[in-house]
Amino acid sequence: MTDAEDRKPQSDEASGTFDPEITSEFALPEGLAVPRGGGESETSSEFALPEGLDVPAGPTAEPEGSAFSAPSTYHSKDAPPAFTPAGGVPTVGLTKNVPWQDRMRTMLRMPVAERPAPERPHKAEEDEGPAVPRVLDLTLRIGELLLAGGEGAEDVEAAMFAVCRSYGLDRCEPNVTFTLLSISYQPSLVDDPVTASRTVRRRGTDYTRLAAVFRLVDDLSDAETHVSLEEAYRRLAEIRRNRHPYPTWVLTSASGLLAGAASVLVGGDAIVFVAAALGAMLGDRLAWLCAGRGLPEFYQFTVAAMPPAAIGVALNLAHVDVKASAVITGGLFALLPGRALVAAVQDGLTGFYITASARLLEVMYFFVGIVAGVLIVLYFGVNLGAKLNPDAALHISERPLWQIGASMLLSLTFAVLLQQERSTVLAVTLNGGVAWSVYGALRYAGELSPVASTAVAAGLVGLFGQLLSRYRFASALPYTTAAIGPLLPGSATYFGLLSIAQNDVDKGLVSLATAASLAMAIAIGVNLGSEISRLFLRLPAGAGAGRRAAKRTRGF
Repeated sequence: MTDAEDRKPQSDEASGTFDPEITSEFALPEGLAVPRGGGESETSSEFALPEGLDVPAGPTAEPEGSAFSAPSTYHSKDAPPAFTPAGGVPTVGLTKNVPWQDRMRTMLRMPVAERPAPERPHKAEEDEGPAVPRVLDLTLRIGELLLAGGEGAEDVEAAMFAVCRSYGLDRCEPNVTFTLLSISYQPSLVDDPVTASRTVRRRGTDYTRLAAVFRLVDDLSDAETHVSLEEAYRRLAEIRRNRHPYPTWVLTSASGLLAGAASVLVGGDAIVFVAAALGAMLGDRLAWLCAGRGLPEFYQFTVAAMPPAAIGVALNLAHVDVKASAVITGGLFALLPGRALVAAVQDGLTGFYITASARLLEVMYFFVGIVAGVLIVLYFGVNLGAKLNPDAALHISERPLWQIGASMLLSLTFAVLLQQERSTVLAVTLNGGVAWSVYGALRYAGELSPVASTAVAAGLVGLFGQLLSRYRFASALPYTTAAIGPLLPGSATYFGLLSIAQNDVDKGLVSLATAASLAMAIAIGVNLGSEISRLFLRLPAGAGAGRRAAKRTRGF
């Protein structure tokens, strides 16, 4: 064949004919061919690895997990690391001699990737904990009781995180709003997260139940106390079934004594004490009647505010020589939503703005209901000829011993209305007496403004309450809420409403603005006192500031 013929492309028939003399440029040289096993096809793929170069097969991939599979650990100390930051896992000492609230705040304010999860050997299959959805359900039920009882959003999140961590679910994110609780758990970066939520539809004030829930969370978060899930559910069911510590007649009597003590604070005598107590008890019974008929709380507050105002107006129309303003003011003290206001401001100061806005809106509705009830009675009283003097607010008599005793009685009865445990009543009573003593010393002896005096006294209430709660590893609410009762702006609220009823709107709005300022001073003072205790008291080793705040100091 010529060279030209050699360069011609061969036909299909020629190329299909096997010629042993013709070899391919991809063929292996003779003597280097890899022997083939029997039965293997002569045709190999260009992607096939030569024999002897096969990479050993790795471990079998984990099967896809289920949301109902059990956690691989039962306790937080055996939690496996799933998110490891580039700089390594930080060391955080969660010592036992620090309340679980502080320990959980330290963990919760860290990013998920930076939360310490020391590597521990996995337990055997039979020792694994309960299923993830059941742990999340228990967590949500505990959070619901805390939020419905008036606990702040930050403390509710800390409690939810403590429950999850106690069962080995470290990489969870709780989220609390005013009516919705949700929690999400992600086992690792490649696993699907499990999310559960629960709606809070009913709210009730029972600090005995709140303290029991805190004890349950404390036991769950204790490394040496192993509480099974079934035991935790059983204890939670007992907490829900427990009756209130005080019967209804005791609560009604406490409402009357609270109003009577408040009337003494603003200059009332024995007759005023009895009149204010009767008005408050009648208003309490009417509110219970409305609640039994399913009326919203707005109308309950409106109806409850009418009897004290009506009794004060009736005494004035009957020309009885009593201070009608003290009777009406005392009745208002039992209705002012100080607990909800403190919780709202606390949520706002700690960064839970949605929950804080909802709580403040709730406080506004309650306050408007009180205003409506009192204004209706005052309007008819003024038209009937009642001689009510708004200038009486400037002539409140100073009786230190009587007022200190009345403030302690007010705190005592307020604690009963909050369904507190009997072991906490004495402490909060003394705290209320100290609060009024500080306020009186600053306001009357030191001649400071009422707002500044109220803020300082409320700050001491928050400080002492936080110290007592840390000593007992419990919630701070039972030690602070009732103690701020003597500081509530009942008289400023009443005289503002009276001025509006007498068509002096400007003066009335100024008085109501003063009442709002006093209420905010109480709330901010209580929160500031709590934060001061956390600022100076010892925190867990390596925890830094304990709670990471946003680094925004210039508004951006």
